[in-house]
Amino acid sequence: MEKRPGDWSQVFTGKQFWTLDPKIEEVDIKDIAHSLALQCRFNGHCEKFYSIAQHSVLVSKIVSKKYALAGLLHDASEAYIGDIVKPLKKFLPNFKKIELRIENIILEKFGIKEVNHAEIKKADNIALVTEMRDLMKEPPEKWNEDRFFEPLSEKIIPMNPEESEKEFLKRFEELQTEN
Repeated sequence: MEKRPGDWSQVFTGKQFWTLDPKIEEVDIKDIAHSLALQCRFNGHCEKFYSIAQHSVLVSKIVSKKYALAGLLHDASEAYIGDIVKPLKKFLPNFKKIELRIENIILEKFGIKEVNHAEIKKADNIALVTEMRDLMKEPPEKWNEDRFFEPLSEKIIPMNPEESEKEFLKRFEELQTEN
């Protein structure tokens, strides 16, 4: 048996996932959808449960059709390593390297060759300010993103984990069919 760096985690489908040495065959959309549906945005500090899966679906609908699948999967690495809040993540450069490695394996797995990171980041920020308006208490002061992005007109209605997992998988299937 091949010696691999680090250690592995068991994922939803029962497989092993090696965080420091991810392989394309270890990536499964069911694991991604399930895990992201059970992880709450804002480290759980929103007023109602709102999953990363539901957020990802929203981002995929904001970006242009060409980048919708990449938008849906923009946080997919968090299914394998969790989410770290932005104020802390910027101080963890090694974490960012691990995250990027996993992200690249995920993109390869689903045949995504071109990603417009600027467009996805803009959509992510539009989703963020919309989520802040609809899901968070009034902030003590403006967030940086408030200064640059307008929220969507449509109000976010949080889904439970089971609903958001189904929506994520449904959106994935729609986008796979279109490509």
